Amino acid sequence: MIRAGRTSGAPSTVAARGSFPYPPPHRPRRVADARRAADTLGVASPVNNKPTYLSREGEAALRAEHEELVSARRAEIAARIHDAKEHGDLSENAEYEEAKNEQAFVEGRIQTLEAMLKTAVIIENSGSEHVALGSVVAVESIDGDETFMIVGSAEARPAEGRISNESPVGRALLGRKAGDTVTVKLPNGSDIMYTVTSIS
Repeated sequence: MIRAGRTSGAPSTVAARGSFPYPPPHRPRRVADARRAADTLGVASPVNNKPTYLSREGEAALRAEHEELVSARRAEIAARIHDAKEHGDLSENAEYEEAKNEQAFVEGRIQTLEAMLKTAVIIENSGSEHVALGSVVAVESIDGDETFMIVGSAEARPAEGRISNESPVGRALLGRKAGDTVTVKLPNGSDIMYTVTSIS
């Protein structure tokens, strides 16, 4: 089951020392509300943007990372750049170059997080009989028994059994029910068959 939350109130503007004002990340939107608003205004609907599917835990983790970068790292880097400038010639100032590179990385990550949170759609396990986003799927193959959790690409961790709905295995399993067998072509060109044994 996929649920989207309600957009938060009017945006506020906060500026850390040496940084530009930034818009706060959006709350996960209600898709129907976004579509109605776009139709009323006669503009392109924001739901045309590719959604970022997140669990509630995943959304909380991204918001925490965003808050840390904006409230702490931005100011720390700005202070380092300020101090480095006071040392004179910047052309041979390694600390200044390092701080500027880190600033560029942090600003890029902040923009990425804000884009992901703006298009966030929350997924929850609905207990469906069919595999969907949020499902935990037990399968059998020639390699033995495995368990996968189907998540959005932002939370995919294949080594931990969390596979993206956009991955070859994730795509093949979506919509299947217990007892179904699917054949998946792996990136190396080989095929593997999975039989769904349970969905939770």
